[in-house]
Amino acid sequence: MGRRRQGESEHGRAEASEQVVNESRTDRLRIRAAWMYFVEQMTQNEIADVLGVGRVTIVRMLADARSRNEVKITIESELLEIVRLERALEKTFGLQQALVAPLSDPNADPIPAIAAKTGMFLSDAMKSGMRVGVGWGVTLFHTLPFISAKSLADFSVISLLGGVGVARRVNPAEFAWRFAQIFQGDGYLMPTPAVVDSVETKIALVERCGLQEIFEMADALDAVLLSVGGIASATTFSRGGFLKEADREALLARGAVGDLLFHFYDRNGDLVDHPVNSHVMSVDVDRLRKAPIRILTSGGAEKTEALLGAMNLIAPTVLITDEESARRMLAGHGA
Repeated sequence: MGRRRQGESEHGRAEASEQVVNESRTDRLRIRAAWMYFVEQMTQNEIADVLGVGRVTIVRMLADARSRNEVKITIESELLEIVRLERALEKTFGLQQALVAPLSDPNADPIPAIAAKTGMFLSDAMKSGMRVGVGWGVTLFHTLPFISAKSLADFSVISLLGGVGVARRVNPAEFAWRFAQIFQGDGYLMPTPAVVDSVETKIALVERCGLQEIFEMADALDAVLLSVGGIASATTFSRGGFLKEADREALLARGAVGDLLFHFYDRNGDLVDHPVNSHVMSVDVDRLRKAPIRILTSGGAEKTEALLGAMNLIAPTVLITDEESARRMLAGHGA
């Protein structure tokens, strides 16, 4: 009897947790609808198109917002500032959707909050039949515990970058493989270093070592999941030890602000003139931009310039960041 009651208690907690998550998503969607309708003066049909729901659902959400006294002369909710930032990001950078994670303190590490927000988004966004290309990084790795596991039919995950020379927990192969396992899909890895010594070596690996299939698969991706690294952060260059301090200084001198899959780029989103961009074993940016869904998740003070450059480099359709990074991006846009 004691065991049965314990199992029932755990089941009850799981159901309660799921209910809280669902209610949070519903609240957020309702406030977004209210903001668009009462502040931006959008029609109910326009709001339905943006949020991907039916017009009847919008009518119901607006009525709920009124009944909860969230709508008076202004929208009153703790989510108001987050929604304002999301809408500002969407309009400023031409995003289909922006997701902003709140922080308990402006100086707090944003990675846990961004990872949680990203994991919840991916739980809903990943569907059967999808072919998803994934990058790597600390932020992406920390999303894994927040993704709800489920079985997706005909689901494929392609690692977009070669592995590192030293086995670490945070590396392309580990993340891609675990991400595929969550959805019981197939994982395709790129068994090479992240950076090679010459263009000739890169061509030989692609053409003679069976990597051509990986690059061809990248031409027909349904979605890409990416993060960026900041040029000023030492962690960008310690991953595998591929770049020396002299390389970092040379990249800085050429205007580099960050990297995406070891493609180094400037504030305008243009690749900088440096050998590393032709020696990297990763899918090129032009292929990434072909994916209809381009998810970029990153944040932190040291990545503001990298995020601004990435808006032009990869033109993400979905941006997931924290509230302080969102404010810095908006303040820095056009500066």
